[in-house]
Amino acid sequence: MDTERNAEFLEAIKQKLNPQRLHHSLCVAESARELAVQYGADPEKAYTAGLVHDIMKNTPPDDMLKFFCDNGIMLTKTQRQSPKTWHAVAGEAYLRSRLHVTDEDILTAVRYHTTGRADMTCLEKVVFIADFVSADRDYPEVEHMRATAKRSLEEAIVEGLQFTIAELVSAGALVDPDSIDAYNDAVLVVREKAEEK
Repeated sequence: MDTERNAEFLEAIKQKLNPQRLHHSLCVAESARELAVQYGADPEKAYTAGLVHDIMKNTPPDDMLKFFCDNGIMLTKTQRQSPKTWHAVAGEAYLRSRLHVTDEDILTAVRYHTTGRADMTCLEKVVFIADFVSADRDYPEVEHMRATAKRSLEEAIVEGLQFTIAELVSAGALVDPDSIDAYNDAVLVVREKAEEK
């Protein structure tokens, strides 16, 4: 993405996000670019995807449901009961329909930044992990997660999803099947790499 488009996206997220979420988005964009450089994804696409990944995060649930309806988006039973994942689905659709983003790499990175999925591209992995380790994050294990991310994207995905899935299960919440697939896929990659050593 060129600088002009990123300026357009920045204006769009300024209109849609509160100051804290805007700051987070800028931090994720920087983190995604750094991880992309390290792991061989496109740094500019990573920056753009990180910048816009939460574009629908502050949209009220009723407005999001209307947006889904207006755009012909059918949520699965699991998705319908998991409002915290809606912004990723809505974000991809908003970027496609309102901001006319056509780059599928960026669109899928936004779509799967919350749940992950099996067979993620390098860019998708980068944005997924950047959301965990961006400079604004301050949860208790963040420094450990940052160290893991510098060592291995897949190991970071495993750790991130272990935490997320355990938290959902302990709360009696539903776990998106894409997250299970992403976790299994990352575990298999980690094991394969260990066996190669």
